[in-house]
Amino acid sequence: MYKAVLLPVDLDHESSWKKALPVALKITETFGAELHVITVVQDIRSSMVSQYFPSDFEEKAVRKAADTLNDFVKDKISGITVHEHVAVGRVFRAIMECADENGCDLIVMASHRPEMTDYLIGPTAEHVTRHTDKSVLIVRD
Repeated sequence: MYKAVLLPVDLDHESSWKKALPVALKITETFGAELHVITVVQDIRSSMVSQYFPSDFEEKAVRKAADTLNDFVKDKISGITVHEHVAVGRVFRAIMECADENGCDLIVMASHRPEMTDYLIGPTAEHVTRHTDKSVLIVRD
């Protein structure tokens, strides 16, 4: 049923993958699907604060994220091939672009219980669900 599954992870927050990772692994195993794991580095280039960062900040941040993602995959996932992706930009857009570019037909992601700020701003999971044409499985805390 599914050919490729995308699992977005925030490497600084275990809650972004702790419950979603086992679900994604089970789905890939059940359907013989590929597993893609993505982490996103926030884009600061257009922000007013970007002038306070060194010119090579983004390059170093991407390199660090790639190394940390690689360590995460080695530590948490075994027995299957995993495609690792590091993107720069707005998180929900990067997730959708990665799914499109890699033929992912399911996005498995964690979400937390809504808080008051989420009703004003909206969590990443909500943005992805509203704006993608892919199936999205939200795994709640």
